[in-house]
Amino acid sequence: MNHSRLVWSCGTILASIACLPLAAPAAAPAAPAAARAGCTDFVWDVHHERSLFAGPAQSLRAGTAPASAPSIRADHFYALQLSPQPHVQFEAPPGKVMLTDGDYAGLVRFRLAAPGSYRVSLDRPFWIDVVAHGKLLPTEDFQGQRGCRAPHKIVEFMMPAHEELWLQFSGASAAQVHVAITRAPAPAAGAH
Repeated sequence: MNHSRLVWSCGTILASIACLPLAAPAAAPAAPAAARAGCTDFVWDVHHERSLFAGPAQSLRAGTAPASAPSIRADHFYALQLSPQPHVQFEAPPGKVMLTDGDYAGLVRFRLAAPGSYRVSLDRPFWIDVVAHGKLLPTEDFQGQRGCRAPHKIVEFMMPAHEELWLQFSGASAAQVHVAITRAPAPAAGAH
């Protein structure tokens, strides 16, 4: 190896960098590919969900039965550890039966201070149900973005206040899910 040529090459590169205009603003570090690819194509305003997913997640083990389900709160970001689905007893049967080898499941409980349209945001394509009084709440709408995990999928439900609600995960191919529950923004004035 020609060391003098290597030293000259490095010196040339350093000199080139040093000669850049001092007034140029510093470039921001590039966002991870998962954050860039597909995460900006949601039709909904997802700024609040994206900000939660950019922060640290509180780690919890999801329950394997209603009695063991931990409580979570809206506007917080969680990393939930799931269990093999055959070991999970749900509050209500999942809305979609998907059970193959390696599927994971779990459940958490929560209460809301006000009724309304709420979103459940996930970092992976998991099946979820929200349960009230032993019955599945119907979904209002949903969106998802391939290649994005911040979040990947958002499902909206009309939810009651001051009642114990259950969020169930089933048919999951991964043992962990990142999740946040947020209030859906009010529609803009004049929107139909």
